Amino acid sequence: MDLKEPKHEGIFSNNTYNLMAQLTQENKSLWRIKNHYKKDAGGDKEAKEFWEYLEKDKQDHIKRLTELLSKRVQTC
Repeated sequence: MDLKEPKHEGIFSNNTYNLMAQLTQENKSLWRIKNHYKKDAGGDKEAKEFWEYLEKDKQDHIKRLTELLSKRVQTC
């Protein structure tokens, strides 16, 4: 499988590291949405709907990033 990873030193390329860093940020953001933001929205229906939409969007990002990373980590 040719992932066209740039040359690098160490275990992971900067590209793979960047994907890992973004996955971490997406997971942190999803946690805040689930554990704080939706609760803080209280009775604000519009805000709550937005947080629910964003929660699903973050879950999709996490899934896609995990799939990308899985391919790259297996080739190391």
